[in-house]
Amino acid sequence: MSIDAIPDLGVRLTDRGLEVAVYAPHAEQIDLCLFFDGDEHRHRLTAGSIHHGIFPHVPTGIGYGFRAAGPWLPDHGLRLNHNKLLMDPYARAISGEVVWNPALMPGRADQTDQPDSTDSAPFMPRSIVVDSSFTWTDDHRPMVKSNDRVLYEMHVKGFSALNPGVPPELRGTFAGLAAPASREYLTSLGITSVSLLPIHHFATEPALAARGVKNYWGYSSLGFFAPHAAYAADQTPGAQVREFKAMVDALHADGLEVILDVVYNHTCEGPANGPSLMFRGLGERDFYKMTDSGTYTDTTGCGNTFDLGKLPNTRLVIDSLRYWVTEMHVDGFRFDLATSLVRTGQYVDHAAPFLDAIRNDDVLRHVALIAEPWDLGPDGYQVGGFPTPWLEWNDRYRDSLRSYWLNPSSTEIPPAELGWRMTGSQDIYSSRSPNSSVNFLTAHDGFTLADLTAYNWKHNQANGEDNRDGTNNNLSWNHGVEGVTEDEHIIVNRAASADALLACLLLSVGTPMLTMGDERGRTQDGNNNAYCQDNETSWLSWTNSADMSRLELTRSLLTLRRETPALRRTDFFDGKPDDADTSTDIAWLRPDGSAMTSDDWNSGDHRTLIMAISGRISDQAESTTDAALVIALNRSDTSVALTLPAANIPYELAISTVGSSFNSSTIEDSIELPARSVTVLRKLE
Repeated sequence: MSIDAIPDLGVRLTDRGLEVAVYAPHAEQIDLCLFFDGDEHRHRLTAGSIHHGIFPHVPTGIGYGFRAAGPWLPDHGLRLNHNKLLMDPYARAISGEVVWNPALMPGRADQTDQPDSTDSAPFMPRSIVVDSSFTWTDDHRPMVKSNDRVLYEMHVKGFSALNPGVPPELRGTFAGLAAPASREYLTSLGITSVSLLPIHHFATEPALAARGVKNYWGYSSLGFFAPHAAYAADQTPGAQVREFKAMVDALHADGLEVILDVVYNHTCEGPANGPSLMFRGLGERDFYKMTDSGTYTDTTGCGNTFDLGKLPNTRLVIDSLRYWVTEMHVDGFRFDLATSLVRTGQYVDHAAPFLDAIRNDDVLRHVALIAEPWDLGPDGYQVGGFPTPWLEWNDRYRDSLRSYWLNPSSTEIPPAELGWRMTGSQDIYSSRSPNSSVNFLTAHDGFTLADLTAYNWKHNQANGEDNRDGTNNNLSWNHGVEGVTEDEHIIVNRAASADALLACLLLSVGTPMLTMGDERGRTQDGNNNAYCQDNETSWLSWTNSADMSRLELTRSLLTLRRETPALRRTDFFDGKPDDADTSTDIAWLRPDGSAMTSDDWNSGDHRTLIMAISGRISDQAESTTDAALVIALNRSDTSVALTLPAANIPYELAISTVGSSFNSSTIEDSIELPARSVTVLRKLE
């Protein structure tokens, strides 16, 4: 059976009334619960694997939910309890928050293997019947080419929460991101695509609520179709749908793609002893991965794993993705823990129903698809394993660049490893495109760029977990002092390292991803897991940024990238001359101008990497000639003399991460590469 054979599911208004269809094959009965003026009105659905009904005269803005009755077999993953109000998995909007209370649990507090009789409705949010109408200003999407794409990973609230250019009532909202001051900043930066941390409606976990903090990142989904209500400036139930559309409309008008970080690998219901909010109450074994004995299988580290090995669940996720593209006009998705989505049973399956469904979908196969290609299950590390046209977060890029620039001993990363990463990771993506590699140095999870150069250890005490949370493998370097210092020498060296890392990211072949605030020195004071810091620790500061020179460097690098086709290749360098040109498309040089040897490539103590790019591009049946570049990396603590590859051919300085130390506008024979720097020279015609 294909997913297209499954009838349409969800709750929608039609000419006939409110049409309802709920997949719950083990439920014996399901009631639709409509809430008018605080009163609950229950309506029995016609039973079956899909429970359904049509109800006339239901207005928009009304809250609703479901109650499901059926088997109580905890050992077999079935705990259907009619006393628990449940969310609609297809809800287009959600109003209210989960209020953590024992009444949310399916079983009794004193006897969890027995059903609890307490009504959970007072502690549950409501699904909302929405009016989906919206007048788009312009239906044309930005249509960013894959080799032009520059991702900017950002948080909807954190980006504008402190921006003085955004009206106070809009800060931290979808409308705040759509405000002119927000859009002007993004377009002036030079990125093409905003990659938004989760905006699906999510819930704060009970352990966090008990500590008086919130889930800030949003990786705790409650609604796969609903924009997070707290991100709407207009708190009228259902208004978040229109506000999200208006945000997308405004960003598209400025040529910016909108890519969503989506969490389909697990839900906020947590492990088997968690609350009954949606899928658990509809028959958890039909939705979550379980063994035959009813034990949960957890490949996500979040207590449950949504089972896309079952076609109805694949249909749910595909419906959600199609909704965000066709109705909400987003341009692509980054899939959290994507490996969990391609498991059949317990094992990774490259012919998984989810991959097959996307491959054959006329809408989804044409949008940006980005995998976080790992999870916690068997064979969970799948970097290089996703098929075309998928892009992947490339953590080998991250780790190699950090090790090269932030390892004081300078002995662990040979130039060969760095060369692969700077040129698109052909050793990983040889059968694909270099743009399959999403190159990144930082992300929401981990140190910021500034903190990478200021802390050797994580400082997560504010999270309330005794500093146990967050990774210990940061590959960072404090340059001699942990944290804030007034030592000018250390401050200068930290800035040099951060700027060099940033330059490598934006000069590398592949798809670069910049993390919100790294371009202006944002710090989290050493917190490398700020998932529950919904405060100034995580928000972007617009007045106290460490170094505005980094912002200008970022803009200059992105301008150079945009103007240089050789940095935006769709094929890999071959290193060989063609019939029309005896020069190679790329050459790797020693500081004296000679070619690197095999010993050089494998020496971990090699402190320079020099790329001479000819500018000849022959890809996709089209040949162009671009300005030749020399990109020189010097991680030494002293300057290094560089002899240019061809004598008496003038070059101009395009970028220097430590400022220009040259006495003329042209360089013909040799130059000094400053310590801990990246220098870009462009051949003059």
